[in-house]
Amino acid sequence: MPTQRDRGSVRDHVCRGYRQRAEFVAHAQEFLAEGLAAGERVLYVAAGDEAALTRELRGHEGCREGLERGAVQVASVDATYPTGAVVDPAGQVELYAAATSEALAAGFTGLRVAADATSLVRTPAQLDAFARYEHLVDRYMAGHPMSAMCGYDLIELGREVVAQLACMHPRAHEGGAPFHLHGHPRDGSAAALDGELDLEARRLWPPALERAGLRATAGTIEIDATGLGFVDHRSLVALADYAGRHDATVVLRTRLSTAGRLVELLDLTGVRVERAA
Repeated sequence: MPTQRDRGSVRDHVCRGYRQRAEFVAHAQEFLAEGLAAGERVLYVAAGDEAALTRELRGHEGCREGLERGAVQVASVDATYPTGAVVDPAGQVELYAAATSEALAAGFTGLRVAADATSLVRTPAQLDAFARYEHLVDRYMAGHPMSAMCGYDLIELGREVVAQLACMHPRAHEGGAPFHLHGHPRDGSAAALDGELDLEARRLWPPALERAGLRATAGTIEIDATGLGFVDHRSLVALADYAGRHDATVVLRTRLSTAGRLVELLDLTGVRVERAA
């Protein structure tokens, strides 16, 4: 039986790779309609002019009704960002924080966004900045009534690029990653870590750590890894390297007994493993 998060929830954040525009539109319609049913204001962001984007949403009964009562907003990514624009991660979060506050002040229960961000991650500089933004906005969503579905064109970008973005989300469909380093921790930690840190994760894990920009509190960086199903020695070494560069100790809370044994065997002084209940 699907959980509330599977169906979409107030604080959901999902990455969705797609191969055809119609595929993204269909998923966006469903995602936004769920928000409308929950009393949220919804925003649709994609390539094209606003009239065309509005027509795309009118194809869904729930979105059509939302348009008629003024609960739906549309924005053209082409009109908002010049070609090759590199987003300011913190500034972008501030914009969505303001939009969420405006939605609440207008009587909505929150803000829900479906955005095709393909045009914002075409260059290495764009990709790096947007991946940092994805983690930063996920931290915001963890504590505020905002949710988002982020779409990326797998054909144009390739699976490698989309995987770099997918691993910064709590959930992903199509073009996903073996792990998720995100801002929805279950215990107040700096971040949460789910999935598997295996051979496939080797190329994704170090840049994901850097892009997450996890900050130390009293010399420690706590990671809620109760959702971690596997971790290999290379990933723990990368974690220790990150801790060393930031003059901190990473506290990894996990149910994996192997993690603690590997840390001891490798003498990784920058990582401390605590068994989660």
